Amino acid sequence: MEKIRVAIAGVGNCASSLVQGLEYYRGRNAEGFAGLMHARIGDWGPSDIEVVAAFDIDRRKVGKRVEEAIFAKPNCTKVFQSALPVSNVVVQMGPILDGVAPHMADYSDNEAFRPSDEEPVDVVQVLNDANAEVLVCYMPVGSEKAVRHYARACLEAGVAMVNCVPVFIASDREWAEKFRDAGLPIVGDDIKSQIGATIVHRTLTRLFGDRGVALDRTYQLNTGGNTDFLNMKALDRLKSKKFSKTESVQSQLDERLDSENIHIGPSDYVPWQDDNKVAFIRMEGRGFGDVPLELELRMSVQDSPNSAGVVIDAVRCAKLGLERGIGGPLEAASAYYMKSPPEQMRDSLAYELTDSFIQGIDAHGAAGVGSPQTVAGE
Repeated sequence: MEKIRVAIAGVGNCASSLVQGLEYYRGRNAEGFAGLMHARIGDWGPSDIEVVAAFDIDRRKVGKRVEEAIFAKPNCTKVFQSALPVSNVVVQMGPILDGVAPHMADYSDNEAFRPSDEEPVDVVQVLNDANAEVLVCYMPVGSEKAVRHYARACLEAGVAMVNCVPVFIASDREWAEKFRDAGLPIVGDDIKSQIGATIVHRTLTRLFGDRGVALDRTYQLNTGGNTDFLNMKALDRLKSKKFSKTESVQSQLDERLDSENIHIGPSDYVPWQDDNKVAFIRMEGRGFGDVPLELELRMSVQDSPNSAGVVIDAVRCAKLGLERGIGGPLEAASAYYMKSPPEQMRDSLAYELTDSFIQGIDAHGAAGVGSPQTVAGE
């Protein structure tokens, strides 16, 4: 079985966890696949994914082999697989555009991006030369122009996309139509972690509703010390992120909360936390007899490994879409793996529909539950 040929845009902490994971799970049997939602999707296990191209803008990563670049500063995620095979994949200089927030210059080299002086490569040409099949987009939050640049490159190069960031491509009608017309699948937008703040908050919100408790107000506050949290200190870059996380939770309510009663979003950058994300969730509601009920939760996770297994699933679903000739957003996979899919649904339903898609029961990616999908050639 040929491997899935993947390009990575943004060789940060999330890419580091992904690349480490591809090697960590190599050669393991099904009992050794703890941490993955699906041991196999189609004909592919987790290590049947091969990185064939990578793009970044940091001078400490550009020009290095990908297995070296993932450990370069300012990356700070947990190293769980230090021994990696030597590859011929060199990190290429991508377009900077709006990928670097100006305030990064005020922080130390160990914390912030340091742009390279090299000229950006032709992304389309690199994707073509590498015979890439799926591009995983890991751009920083707020990189609207940069993400769209990579999305256009996917369309020109005939490459599927997994959009892990809250720049709306799969969930934007015009962009979704472009991917349909090109016969290219996309899974997006904004990756859900395996057990992260958003998926836990969504689940508890739905639990309140299913158990007849009226939710009156809620917040989610997060702290972390990686470049994602540092990047989000620029409040002008946070609009799409706050919208994505808030709507993800609102979608689980039978009646939306007024904006003053829900606050969800990154809260502060704490350098010594590194890739450790700490989430605080509070929910206030009323149960039987309007008697008050309060819930408070503190969760601590390693942020980047928490999403890597989800990406491995999303990549394999995108490959299935390519194999089946599906163009446009994969509705079920996007709803299950992403915070801002084209159509929000309960996670239990998204899980069932994604499994149906994987098994080939719904070969079109659950088109019937949301906006129409197009199979290339029909």
